[in-house]
Amino acid sequence: MSTSETASFGYEDIPADQKEERVGAIFSGVARKYDVMNDAMSVGMHRLWKDKFVRRVRPQSGETILDMAGGTGDIAFRMAPSGAAITVSDINQEMLDVGIERAAKRGIEHLEWSRQNAEEL
Repeated sequence: MSTSETASFGYEDIPADQKEERVGAIFSGVARKYDVMNDAMSVGMHRLWKDKFVRRVRPQSGETILDMAGGTGDIAFRMAPSGAAITVSDINQEMLDVGIERAAKRGIEHLEWSRQNAEEL
């Protein structure tokens, strides 16, 4: 990558090769509060949107589902009762770690967790 390439990052342009690290730092910093932030920013509507999404997907036992950019696993938790084989993947390990902890607290043991960059799949 040429050093002259830039990427938009908020209100500034930064070297493109720094964008992944900068975005990662933001999500690492908010990982533990991410779902609460979603509640506040959407006035709880994100929960309805996610419920509607899961109803439309209709996950079923025997299916394999990849929840790409799955973060803390909130959509995967909604799909878990279906018995589908679900992998939650995200570029940010801190987001996944929060999801892993929450899954353990909820007794959800059959989810797979994988750190991946969707742009590299």
